[in-house]
Amino acid sequence: MGTAAFEFGFLLEISEEAPLAAALNDYLSPRSYLAGFSPSQADQTAFRLLRGPPHPRHVHALRWYRHIAALQPDLHPESSMTGKRVQPPWSPPAGTDVPSLHLYNSLTRAKEPFVPQRGNRVTWYCCGPTVYDASHMGHARYLDADEPKTTSSNDLFLSDIKIIRRARQNHLLDQYKKKQPQAAQILQDVLNAREPFKVALASTTDPDKKQMMERLDAAVSAALLPLQAAAEGKAAHEVVQPLAEVLLENSKDLLSDWLDKQFGSEVTENSIFSVLPSYWEGEYHRDMEALNVLPPDVLTRVSEYVPEIVEFVRTVVSNGYGYESNGSVYFDTLKFDGSPQHSYAKLVPEAVGDQKALQEGEGDLSISADRLSDKKSSKDFALWKASKPGEPSWDSPWGKGRPGWHIECSAMAGSILGESMDIHGGGFDLRFPHHDNELAQSEAFYQNDCWVRYFLHTGHLTIAGCKMSKSLKNFITIKDALAKNTARQLRLAFLMHSWKDTLDYSSNTMESAVQYEKFMNEFFLNVKDVLRAPTDITGRFEKWEAAEMELNNSFYDRKSAVHAALCDNVDTRTAMEEMRVLVGLSNSYIAGRKGAKLRPNRMLLEGIATYLTGMLKVFGAIEGSEPIGFPVGGQSQSIDLESTVMPYLTVLSDFREGVRKIAREQKDHEGNGTETFILCLPTVVKLVDKETLLKEREEKKQMEAEKKKKKEDAARRKQEQEMLKLAKMKLPPGQMFRTETEKYSKFDETGFPTHDAEGKELSKGQAKKLRKLFEAQEKLHNDFLQMNLSGD
Repeated sequence: MGTAAFEFGFLLEISEEAPLAAALNDYLSPRSYLAGFSPSQADQTAFRLLRGPPHPRHVHALRWYRHIAALQPDLHPESSMTGKRVQPPWSPPAGTDVPSLHLYNSLTRAKEPFVPQRGNRVTWYCCGPTVYDASHMGHARYLDADEPKTTSSNDLFLSDIKIIRRARQNHLLDQYKKKQPQAAQILQDVLNAREPFKVALASTTDPDKKQMMERLDAAVSAALLPLQAAAEGKAAHEVVQPLAEVLLENSKDLLSDWLDKQFGSEVTENSIFSVLPSYWEGEYHRDMEALNVLPPDVLTRVSEYVPEIVEFVRTVVSNGYGYESNGSVYFDTLKFDGSPQHSYAKLVPEAVGDQKALQEGEGDLSISADRLSDKKSSKDFALWKASKPGEPSWDSPWGKGRPGWHIECSAMAGSILGESMDIHGGGFDLRFPHHDNELAQSEAFYQNDCWVRYFLHTGHLTIAGCKMSKSLKNFITIKDALAKNTARQLRLAFLMHSWKDTLDYSSNTMESAVQYEKFMNEFFLNVKDVLRAPTDITGRFEKWEAAEMELNNSFYDRKSAVHAALCDNVDTRTAMEEMRVLVGLSNSYIAGRKGAKLRPNRMLLEGIATYLTGMLKVFGAIEGSEPIGFPVGGQSQSIDLESTVMPYLTVLSDFREGVRKIAREQKDHEGNGTETFILCLPTVVKLVDKETLLKEREEKKQMEAEKKKKKEDAARRKQEQEMLKLAKMKLPPGQMFRTETEKYSKFDETGFPTHDAEGKELSKGQAKKLRKLFEAQEKLHNDFLQMNLSGD
């Protein structure tokens, strides 16, 4: 259209865009505005008055606007209607905070953000076990730190008096047995060994230790008396010698300690001290494998690091923080603590100077009173010890000796992980003095203040509420525990508790783990049964209704909660509970769908079951590549077993369902088929391993037997109560007080007491109370007489 034809002057007077677009639309509605191939001056002027396309309700104005914009796109730079359409501006969503991993750091006694020093590589050292006896449930707390990548195994525990003494005692006892002593010799030696033991028992004040010693003494007495009686009766050798062997076995702890005190200093061969830990280290590894605890990347043994330990001590001395005294080398705690760069006892500063804490921490390893003068301060500790007779020894610049207890871990961990590690793990009771001394000597060696960034200490383990102690012989071996429960159940028990808190190993704890396992397993079996229902590939994708949406939202809520819990100091207890809640919600969903005669959504349930299986694999509770649930029939054959057996079970199940369908149709059309229908109830196929079924059957029998016994006991008690009541009814009121001569001395003609045992007349108050009892018995006896008269 031309300028003359477009009289737009009045439009220029409209300042607001909406009225302008409306006026323009009215103006253009009776006119033709598509003529020509280029906009006129009037079109250009009017176009610039608008900041964007008119509202769609102004059809003519919008059509004109688009036409002008297409012919001359540069007229309105801000317009979205340009020749080449461009994307509108974009801004990212606000999002939510994602939880990051925080760990409880003993160095601060608070939860701290975990930041590895070298990207995603995490270096972790964990103090190893004292392998001088069978692995116990305290060692099973390595389940709480199942990702340590470096751990120590003090195969000789060169500075650990317990293993030196135990190895020496075992050697001396073996030598004693090889001599095949006769009964008289065994009897005399045990009596001699018992004398100092009795003295020690009488002077022991620690209740736990005293109880342990009393148990040992009782075992010795039980074997000692029969042998003494047989010897005094001059019984035959065939009778006496077996009794002596029993006494020898029951008294081995007493006898080996007695032998050690007499001949221990004569044991000098180093190889003697390697036999005991070598054997028990092998047993320890087998126990850890049975528990499915991951092996470390590197395992260090003290005996293999003596040269490194000597060099470590030499460097600490040259750095000015160690000194030699009488063939031993000690760490100068005062000089170290006085350095601006260092601080002694970072973990438990309040324990510095506490000799009791030092004694409890080091036990027999603490310096004896006669050697205290060798140290500059009572707080100083040994880096290298001059060996005594009967102890293993190695050459060093300071003479024959052996490493101190704390130096072992520093030298071994440092040789692998260097001047600073991310995590150091160990038991809570190792904080002081062991870990504090480790820190001090290592930071003195490396001349830094960050040898360990995060210290993680696992909590104590109690046995049915009592303190667990190998030295006090109050412990349960891992083999004993595995005889009662599976490795998975033990792991679940640990997962259901915080790694840093005390864990009580008891029947209640293990029953909770067993029930958790059953709860999860039943869900997995139900989901597998749902997934086995026949369907084509498209049938797997079903429409989601409100129930599916609700469960899916809960699924993601619970996943987020599990993630948040694990980021919060690896809180497996909360994570396990969130997983339990998710299973409960899923079970309710399945029940609701089946109640409405609708199929549960298979892909949703499969996703939930796969997630839970994956988490249990992360926790080490499931091995293998099973996509859903616990393996059946053992880890190695679980996949083959299910894939082999299930096709046959499915055929049987399908046949049963087919017969059931026919029976239902016969009942509907002919009114019969009821018996067949009853025999073929709806089928749910669940594949469970033989051992589980047999165990559950045995538990069911035991529960039924206990229930029967309780019922019988209740019936017996009821009968006894009735008999007691009947006996009481038979008693005439005049006789009920006459037998209580210790209370009463005189009675009236009815048998009612009038005087107490001392001959004093009863007060009115006393007589009133007794009168009530007398009258009650009189009524009871009359009821009995009435029953006899009526024949009841």
